[in-house]
This record gives sequence, structure tokens and C-alpha cells, in this order.
Amino acid sequence: MTGVLNGVRVVDFCRYIAGPFCTALLADLGADVIRIERVDGSEDRYTAPIAPDGSGAGFMQMNRNKKSVTLNPMKPEGQAIVRKLVATADIVAANLPPATLLRMGIDYDTLRTIKPDIIFTTMNAFGAGGPYADRVGFDGIGQAMSGSVYLGGTPEQPVKSFAPYADYGTASLACAGTLAALLHRNQTGQGQKVEASLARTALAFNNPMLLEQAAIKPNRIGTLNRAQTIAPADIFKAKDGWFISQVIGPVLFARWCKLVGAEEWLDDPRFANDLARGENGELVTQRMNAWSAQRTVDEVVSLMEAARIPCGPVLSPQQALDDPHFQSAGMFAPTQYPGMEEPLPLADIPVRLSATPGGIRQRPPTLGEHTSAVLGALGYSVAELAELREKRVI
Repeated sequence: MTGVLNGVRVVDFCRYIAGPFCTALLADLGADVIRIERVDGSEDRYTAPIAPDGSGAGFMQMNRNKKSVTLNPMKPEGQAIVRKLVATADIVAANLPPATLLRMGIDYDTLRTIKPDIIFTTMNAFGAGGPYADRVGFDGIGQAMSGSVYLGGTPEQPVKSFAPYADYGTASLACAGTLAALLHRNQTGQGQKVEASLARTALAFNNPMLLEQAAIKPNRIGTLNRAQTIAPADIFKAKDGWFISQVIGPVLFARWCKLVGAEEWLDDPRFANDLARGENGELVTQRMNAWSAQRTVDEVVSLMEAARIPCGPVLSPQQALDDPHFQSAGMFAPTQYPGMEEPLPLADIPVRLSATPGGIRQRPPTLGEHTSAVLGALGYSVAELAELREKRVI
């Protein structure tokens, strides 16, 4: 399988989502990614365990296509190994606190003394330059402080997105930044530091609502799933389940009015444009629910599609796994992991390239599976590896 990043080596000190998913995307594109784990396994390996060895669902997704090396970089022998690894690398990635990076000897200033053209990709909660720079945080903190959680619930109960979009968004943007840094290095020979943060991502994703607030001060409050500047745009109830539809612009609205028998609304000033429809969105949702209550989800989706109105069912996780389009389009890559009876339905690389497609080439690694091979390639003998294991350096 051809990858555009074949020959690029990444040393990965990341944990949880924002860092590991960034390096997973790089690995999908062909990079040789070496994940550094604690000797007993890093904490994110064991979150939401699904495998006999305790490895979790998130670990499985974030660490496909990677090698696992166990290492204690706080010990002198471990730091010597880090320096040798960095000397062979193009990219070092870490989403650890700055003080921890310093203690481990993987801060940018130290790294570029080892390899001057190194690219150092880092992710944190709030980014540099402000009073929160040293705070720690997870995805939900970024979501909550961006304004989107306030708007996503109700005045009585704010609601965050279940899927951690600030983490995954930060990972994706960090990957894009890393690819840009590689292009720059190819042009100039210079490495650089790439920094992404949960706060920057969450603010960017919610920026239109912030721009609106700054410009015209609407002081919006949460309306759960119902949009506020277009309609119908909500999650609606059918006879046997739920579906979502989103109507934007006069053409789609006219189609929807014809479909549900609301043609009189086409000349009603309450629905004259998207904003007016959004301001009267509760009334529009009621009209849709009255229409859909007489139909199944499949019937609604079929009628909406025939009218070319965007619509989709609300699927459970099992229904998403079983969806015929997702299956036939190859959106999952069945991947076997040691000790598990059934292959894992890993979501395949989410962006496709026609000439260098990349994808999932190897399963997630077991703990320390590649330690001997990677360190052996650095020149460590069998006896030296045994001694390092005895000292719990590896």
C-alpha cells in the first residue's frame, strides 16, 4: 500500500486522543510511527478495555499502523535512547505538559540540538500566550469554554457533544500543520515547532456564533438540536425512531413545504428567509413532527431523498456498524488483534488520496511489541537489551 509519507519517521510520545490521532493519521499516510509507552503500559492503553490484555477501544483506533516501544525516558539510559531515536526521526510529537517535556528532554530547544531540522508537533489545552497556558484540560473543557456547550443544551442544562470533536479536530489540524512543516522543510531544510490546542480548535469551530454575538448581540440561548438561523433543522420523531433533517435556503425550503403540505408558508413573512425561519424554528419543528409522526423513519428518509432534501436516520452504534452504505463503501477496515475472536471494525483513513491512498496496513501493537527490533536497529545488542529490561528502562 503506497503512502505519501513513506520514509518519514515519527517518534510519538502522545496520550489519549489529540496527539495519538494526529500521529495515527500520519501513520495512515505511510509514516513510520514509533509510539513510546511506559514500561507497564501507558494509561490511555487501558481506557475502556475491550481486549484480553486490557487494551481499550480508543487505543485500538489511535494506534493502528504504529510500533510500540516501552521506555522510561526519566532514567539516564532512557534519555540516551530518546536521543538516539530523535536523531533518526523527522517528527517528534507530544501532548504532555511543558514541564514534563523538559524533564524528559523532548522540549523543542533540546530536540533541535540533537537534530536541527526536527519538526516538533505538540498539542495542549489552551495554547501559549495567555494566563491559562499551563493549565491542563481535556476535550470537554475546550467545548465548554468555546460557547458551543451553552448553545447546545438548554438554559437549564448545557450539553456537550458526546463525540470529542475538540480532540479530534485538534488532531486533524495538528496533522495538517505537521504536513505543512514537512513541505517547508523540504523547501528550506528548516524544522520548526507546530502547536495546536483544544481551545483554539473549539473557538474556530464555534467562531460563526461568536462573530454573530460580537456584531449584533443576539444573546442566543440553547435550543438542544434545533438550529437557530435556519429551519427546519432539528432531530425529529417518526413512528419508529428519530431522524435529522437540515433545510437551508429558499430552494430546499420550497421543496420541504411541498412535501409536507405547507405551501401556504411560502408567502408567510414568518418564513421569508433562513433567519426568519430559524426564529420561528419551534413552529417549523412542530409541523415536521406532525407530518413524520404518521410515517416510519425509512419512509421519511425515502420521501426526503426523493425530494432531494438532506435527511438521515439517527442510528445506534450497532446500526452504524451494520449500515449498508458504510459497509459497501469500505469505511471500516476489519482488523484482527491478538486474543480477540472477532476483527475490530476500525474506521479506515477518513480522507482518500487517489494516487497515494494510504490506509490501515497493520493492527495496533501489543505493549512493547517492537522494542527489541527498534532498539536493535539503533545498535543495542541482545545483552544490552536484557540489561535495560532488568533495570526497567524498557
